[in-house]
Formats: sequence, structure tokens, C-alpha cells
Amino acid sequence: MTGTVVVLTALDLEYKAVRAHLDDIETHRHEAGTRYESGTVRGTSCRITLGLTGVGNQSSAVIAERAIQEFAPLAVLFVGVAGSLWPKPGRGDVVVAERVYAYHGGTSEDDGLKARPRAWEAPHAVSQIAHHLERSGDWRDRLPAESGSPQVRFGAIAAGEVVQNSTISREAKWIRDHYNDAIAIEMEAAGVAHAGHLNSAAVGIVRGISDMADGTKNDDGDIEWQPRAAAGAAAFAVCLAEELINEREEIAMAANASESPAPAGNTVYNVASGSVGIQAANVSDATVWMGTAPTGERIDDLVAAVADLRARLDRDRANGEVDDDTYEAAQDELASAETALREPGRKNRKKAVLALKRLSGLAADTTSLGAKIALVIAAVGGLS
Repeated sequence: MTGTVVVLTALDLEYKAVRAHLDDIETHRHEAGTRYESGTVRGTSCRITLGLTGVGNQSSAVIAERAIQEFAPLAVLFVGVAGSLWPKPGRGDVVVAERVYAYHGGTSEDDGLKARPRAWEAPHAVSQIAHHLERSGDWRDRLPAESGSPQVRFGAIAAGEVVQNSTISREAKWIRDHYNDAIAIEMEAAGVAHAGHLNSAAVGIVRGISDMADGTKNDDGDIEWQPRAAAGAAAFAVCLAEELINEREEIAMAANASESPAPAGNTVYNVASGSVGIQAANVSDATVWMGTAPTGERIDDLVAAVADLRARLDRDRANGEVDDDTYEAAQDELASAETALREPGRKNRKKAVLALKRLSGLAADTTSLGAKIALVIAAVGGLS
């Protein structure tokens, strides 16, 4: 299941908040009994594998390492609720960890308890994509209607072994004295970060603020705020997973394109500004687009081009050039591309290009579709 992003949660309500974004869910059982579910992010072909760890750093570390070994994911995201620290993010806000502190490490001496800090930095690529999502605001499209307008905060998260609900307790003073840049507190991130470190896996921590860790945490507040905080964290994390997968696919496609000869055909696209020259003895049925694709009914033309690709795929299957599994996967990518092309916006153009690139990968070695797909990709790119 290479190409998936693993998302782990500690609580069922957090698990359900992520699961609500998935379609075509399948169950995977680890030999030790751990149950995972894998599904496609709604509206995309990106896959997330979802697991429940239970509460605490130790159990989270075990389940995280098990998932890394089982699925070889692109990244592991831990998603759920947390308490707010200073400077205080508000209830419902989303906190993305720039670093994680395991704050319970220390040594007891005659003059008091001395901190022995353990910290893990967020992977640069994960942090960069998270900041991009915050700037673009696209992740808000996945928020439930009742979520309000949560903000995204970036900073350190403190992960320990106790539920923190005081600003004057010994534990609260310990965190303030030794980890005073932490803006949220919870009980699982250190375990997951350590598992990622030991397995060279990228780890991202996304938390929704459900309480203020100041003595006001209570059952009534949890009933109201935990679902809202979990929904915000899930919306951001699902978009983060989608971006991680899409970026990896774009990098892979670019690498493949640089290693492959130019496709056959006689249509030339010069999407960048400038000039292009054509020299040949005979050029027939050729189209040259300078700058971008032609204006006018171009979306309709591209939808028709996708329909033509589908017809060619049907012929290749009938001729025995495409097996059933490849055919079904290719049909899914064609459907994704067509759906995206029928919707306005640059984001949908990007979705169409990614679907067509995945189709190109499926068809490259088995059919004559490669050149035709490349032309459609270039045309869609000209609209972006």
C-alpha cells in the first residue's frame, strides 16, 4: 500500500472525524490484531490509512511503528484534540507542531528536579506544506458548517503522561519553567515522533484545541468542544495528507518525464511565453498553441478529449492490451479528470492534471495512449 499516508488518532471521536472524509473504505488487519482502515479522500484518488492508538505516548509509539512497518507510508500524521497553553490558541483553533517535547524526562536531585529535554523537529517538507495550506485557506473547504472560523497556529507541542488541567500545579509550573514556548499540551505526539525518528518516517502532528488546560476543563465543555476541535484538526490533516501525496506524485512524474523520450505526435504546446520554431518535411494534422490553450469552448473540448481517451482505452482492452485491474484503475482516473474539468478553478485543473498523470503511468507500458494523454495534460496545464 505504498503511496498512502497513515493517520493515527487516540480517541474514537477523532477517528470518526477523519473517517468522515473517506470513501471506499477497506479494512486491514495486522497479524497482532491491530485493525486499520484504508480509504480514498473524498473527491480525490489519494488514500489514507487510519488507525486508533488509544491514549498515551507508549501505545501510540507501538501502533505508529506497526503502521510504518506494515504500510511504508509517505508520512504519518497524528490527529486529535489538545489543551491550550500560552500564548493561548483559542478553543477550536488548529495547532500544527513545529517541534514536539517529551516533557516528563528529568533527573531528581537534592536541589530539585532537573529537566532532561527530548525533542523532535517537524520534517521541513511537512512544515512547508502545512504553512502553504494555512496561507491558501483551501483546507477550510472540508470544515463542517458549524465549525466557525478556526485559526491555524504553529509552534511547539508538549506531550506527557498526564491530563493537564491547571495553571498552578507542579506540572504546570514545570512546563512553564522548561518548555515555555509550547502552545498546546497532549499525551501522544512524543511516542509517534519517536517511532517516526527510529524508522526514518516523516511525522506531522495536527491538534484541535478543545480546552484551555487551566482548570476549566469539564465534561460539558468536552461534549461541546471536543467534536469541533477534532473536526478542525481532521479537515486540516486530510488536506495535508492530500498535498503530501500529490507532491510526491508530481515529483515522480517529473522524474519519469525527464528520463523518457518525448512522446510521438505532431501537436506542439508552448505554454511558457516566447517563440517556438517547427522544421519538418511534412507536418499533418498539427496544432500549435502559443502561450496557453485556445480560448472559447476549451473546457468542453478537453472533456471531449477525455471521452476520446476512454474510447481508446476501451479499444485497447478489447484488443487484450490492458488487463482488467489496469482498466478499472484507468477508468477511475479518467472519471476523476473529467469531474475536475467540469468544475471551475485552478485547484480543479491541478486535480485533473494529476489524474491524467496517474493515467499516463498506468498506460505507459501497455497501450498507445501515452502520447494522447500527454497532449491533454499539456492542454489542461495551459489553463492553470
